[in-house]
Formats: sequence, structure tokens, C-alpha cells
Amino acid sequence: MSGIGQTAAGGPAAARRAAVLGSPIAHSLSPVLHRAAYRRLGLDGWSYDAFEVDEAALPDFVAGLDAARWAGLSLTMPLKRAVIPLLDAVGSAALAVEAVNTVVFGADGSRRGENTDVPGFIAALSERGITTAPAAAVLGGGATAASALAALAEVAKGPVDVYVRSLERAARLGSLAESLGLDARLRLWDEAAKGLDSPLVINTTPSGAADELVAAVPTAPGALFDVLYHPWPTPLAAAWARAGGTVLGGLDLLIHQAVFQVELMTGCDSSHRAGLVAEMRAAGTAALAARGS
Repeated sequence: MSGIGQTAAGGPAAARRAAVLGSPIAHSLSPVLHRAAYRRLGLDGWSYDAFEVDEAALPDFVAGLDAARWAGLSLTMPLKRAVIPLLDAVGSAALAVEAVNTVVFGADGSRRGENTDVPGFIAALSERGITTAPAAAVLGGGATAASALAALAEVAKGPVDVYVRSLERAARLGSLAESLGLDARLRLWDEAAKGLDSPLVINTTPSGAADELVAAVPTAPGALFDVLYHPWPTPLAAAWARAGGTVLGGLDLLIHQAVFQVELMTGCDSSHRAGLVAEMRAAGTAALAARGS
């Protein structure tokens, strides 16, 4: 049987391209992670780059790609919704959360949008032995919070409290939760300290936004999933670890969602998943250390 990096005849696999798009994009770890995966899979002819692309430039950028050369795209903010009208098909998870973070090019030139953040959340939690939670809390009301809710629809067995600064702006999260059959309750941010008592807390807020909650970390906390990865640890994550709680970080999410992206773009199966996670974690950890995080 030929390897991932070989054709059926035993020769090298055809060179393909992939990239991450967003604005700003210079901070992205995606090139580090995907290139590590290609090395692991023996895809020597594959390349993965980062391009600064905003919403206005996205249609022309995508239209200019040769599907025969391009395998796929990773998308970060602010492009996860903007790309949807440019696609031929959208997967169920991406439709549910109205966010596409992965575009896969078909052999016929078609463009399919997927969301790997949702299974990435689930896989990262499962890696730490968290497959169910009696209740959960989500801090923040943006696109990442929506993906967290979609993941909690599988993980949480009880109510989920979502702490937001504006109930009006987060109203779509209530609709999403209802469509997922999730018992979610929108709460104002000034009550967020109460959410830290939940057995599972997912922080999706921007850097610094949750620092004010450090003093409210319980004496015996449950699990915290803080989706930030630079700088790391965040003050909240550091306080949580000092109190003896389980802590997952943004690198965990980034790695697991990237593994699903690699599988979609390269066609490799899940038998490679553990090796890819290990390879990506080593590369991502080294890259963050070089940045001083």
C-alpha cells in the first residue's frame, strides 16, 4: 500500500498548496502546524502559507486560485462568515454556527466549506478525559462562543450559562442553542464570576477581557478551556492552575481543529491523528517558546 506522500505507483504525491487567510494574519501558528503535519505524512511537495486578506479582497483572492494546485484554505477572522456566499456547499456544523474556517477544493473545482472548530473543541476535551460535563459556562458571545456551544451540545448534559456584554448582540446564540437542543441561558457579563463555579468553563473572550475574573477563581475549580494561546498562560489560566484545576489552552484547540483540516485537505484518514497531534504540539510549543510565550 502506498503511503500518504506517495502515489499508488510509488512515486511522490503531486505538489499541492494550502494557506491560512485573515487580517491580521502575521501572528498565526497555522503554517507551523500544517507544515509539521505535511512532514509527518511525507507530503514533501506540499506547501502552506499565510496571506493577509480582508473581507473586501476575499472574493478576488478565492476566484484567482487554481483548484488543480490548491487543496484548501484555513480561514480566521474576519472571513469565517464572509466566505460563505463564495462556496458551492457548506457542511452541517458550519451551517449551524454560521462560520466556515475551512475550504476544501474538489477535483471538479468546487469549493466546500466546513467548520473544524466544533470537532476540535470536542477532541481537545476528550484528549484530557472530558467527554461529558454535568453543566458548563461559556464566557463571550462571538463566533468562537458559537462553536463552543455546538461542541457543548454533545458534551454538556445539563444547562449552559453564556456570559455576554450585550444580550442583544448575543441573541443569535440563544437561537443557536435552541436549534441544537441545548439548555443555554444568556447572562450579563457582570455575573460572569458566578460562572467560574461550573464544572467546565470555556473562555472565548479576547486577550485581557477575563483578567478581572482572576480573584473569583474557586478554591476547587473544575476544568477551564481558555481559547487564547499567546501570551500564555493567561492570568485566568495561571490562577486556575494554581488552584489545582484542569486547564486547556488555545494551542489545544488550534492543534485539534488543524488535524481535522489536514484530514479534509489531504485525504489522510484518522489512523494518523495521534501522530499528527504529537507532531503539531511539538512544533507549536517550540514556535510559541521562540515568541516568548
